[in-house]
Amino acid sequence: MAAVTDLYPTRGTHEVAVPRRDPVVWPGSAPASGAGIGIGTGTPGPIDAAGLAGYERDGFLTVDEMLAPDEVQVLRAELDRLIADPAVRADERAVVEPHSQDVRSVFEVHRISEVFARLVRDPRVVGRARQILGSDVYVHQSRVNVKPGFGASGFYWHSDFETWHAEDGLPRMRTVSVSIALTENLDTNGSLMIMPGSHRTFLGCAGVTPRDNYKRSLRMQEAGTPSDSALAALAGRHGIRLFTGAAGSATWFDCNCMHGSGDNITPFPRSNVFIVFNSVENTAVEPFAAPSRRPDFVGARDFTPVG
Repeated sequence: MAAVTDLYPTRGTHEVAVPRRDPVVWPGSAPASGAGIGIGTGTPGPIDAAGLAGYERDGFLTVDEMLAPDEVQVLRAELDRLIADPAVRADERAVVEPHSQDVRSVFEVHRISEVFARLVRDPRVVGRARQILGSDVYVHQSRVNVKPGFGASGFYWHSDFETWHAEDGLPRMRTVSVSIALTENLDTNGSLMIMPGSHRTFLGCAGVTPRDNYKRSLRMQEAGTPSDSALAALAGRHGIRLFTGAAGSATWFDCNCMHGSGDNITPFPRSNVFIVFNSVENTAVEPFAAPSRRPDFVGARDFTPVG
């Protein structure tokens, strides 16, 4: 197999910021109306022209009330069942809070649960992914994030693509994530923060990837985190947007957005299902800056398109 050019070097001696070299909304995408907005046509979907333009500009898109309350109730019940199941807790796909011993995340949830598998196949979900990426898609990663109250730790500032490129071998920025709220996301319970427009700059981080880094990074990310000075510069240029919303709302965001979330010290849990769609034209190769691949439940090697 021919070597794949590394367009986004990272984990070297120095931190380096370079302009994005890929589209945000990929050619072939089109608003649901069929009216072009200068970013290609051909892939219909639920997003209108204004929504696609906003996603192109900011790197994210919010959808209020994407799921109805009865649909959320079904997903919440399934989430409760999963985190109460001793077999799930004992599975390597479950991540447990070190202090409280509460389940923090369950990975590959669309394979563990048919309820979440149906959500992945829902046209409101996969349709938006196909529209943004301009192709069929597969699930690179799925998980439920259960951010229980009274001290659940946050996720430090990072670009998902930096990790997925370095440690999973995704060649291009042709990946989109959706975070769907299963509980109300408040401004006080550790909600998602994004720097709007930061998806236009790739920040190659300094440092070497330790072997089996995923075992630590799923709890607290260290390798692949930007310097304080780089974060201050990005925040000064772009600002920070905090995402709140009722259960059933969704936030779509580009793989290269600089984002993070704070600890949840409130009594109110913040539970979201998180699905990462990658283009079938951007399948993973060998890692670009890690000694070995991460496990399939973190970075999929099954590239079967979502049906």
